[in-house]
Amino acid sequence: QVQLVESGGGSVQPGGSLRLSCVASGIRFSVYDIGWFRQAPGNQRELVARITRGGNINYVDSVKGRLTISRDNAKNTVYLQMNSLRPEDTAVYYCNARWGITNPTYYWGKGTLVTVSS
Repeated sequence: QVQLVESGGGSVQPGGSLRLSCVASGIRFSVYDIGWFRQAPGNQRELVARITRGGNINYVDSVKGRLTISRDNAKNTVYLQMNSLRPEDTAVYYCNARWGITNPTYYWGKGTLVTVSS
């Protein structure tokens, strides 16, 4: 059974930091592209950052320079280091695993809540 389990969310003041983790099981982790998505109340889910199986990384413009995605294939884990957090970063953050291009397979975690507020 495939599982993606996120952790590390919480409440933080503006300018603060959090580190999210996503641990995968039931998949051959190293061949998957892994992404962090977020969804704020009333908004669509959006891609925040993705790291491919080859190590290529892309970020949505609003988080460039503040958030850093990384992966440890030996631990089946992907991280999202979040610095200089802003109130607009408040959302549920989801981990996503994607395999394949023409007909991709997707798996999702259940999410972890990040709240940025003074």
